[in-house]
Amino acid sequence: MIRLAGEHGLLVETGSLELSHRLDAALRRERPDRVVEIVPGPGTVLVVAPGGDRERLRERLADVLARERATTLAAGPAAAAPVVTVPVVYDGADLEPVAELAGVGVDEVIARHAGRELVVGWLGFAPGFAYLTGLDPVLHVPRLGTPRTSVPAGSVAVAGPYSAVYPSASPGGWRLLGHTTLRVWDVAADPPSPFRPGTRVRFEPA
Repeated sequence: MIRLAGEHGLLVETGSLELSHRLDAALRRERPDRVVEIVPGPGTVLVVAPGGDRERLRERLADVLARERATTLAAGPAAAAPVVTVPVVYDGADLEPVAELAGVGVDEVIARHAGRELVVGWLGFAPGFAYLTGLDPVLHVPRLGTPRTSVPAGSVAVAGPYSAVYPSASPGGWRLLGHTTLRVWDVAADPPSPFRPGTRVRFEPA
């Protein structure tokens, strides 16, 4: 289904993160006229096109969605995306509380966090803030009851089923496991973030 979203947007309901990634990639390769923003989510893709013909755009989106859905069914999983390795110093303020909540030792928290590839699901909350999916279920811990007023840029954190790297200093309620010196948001860089939906991410103890 494709719904109106605000004055200039259309929200495409894909029903899955994989199809959102495929549609996002296809629209970036074949960007329709007047489209200025494409925002994938876990089961949707928002397409913003100020001044465009929304009915014509809706038809185009429906065609691309149908094609990508058929491709998904025929071809199976998409080819593996590049891997971004994030060096982490595991010295976060919440490392021990996370271990207690998870019922494991600190060393096991680190091993489980760095022991599998995560995948960028989507970006939101702040520029460059990537929600990383695939976190070990043992580390699915709740957010802080009271968010911090400021979390330093480069903080590596977990909350619920996700992990993330804070791209800039901001308030935040995720639990801090450590920090990285890797810049994940730089407006002077092209692209400004190494993370795009579908990018694989591996944390590595520094």
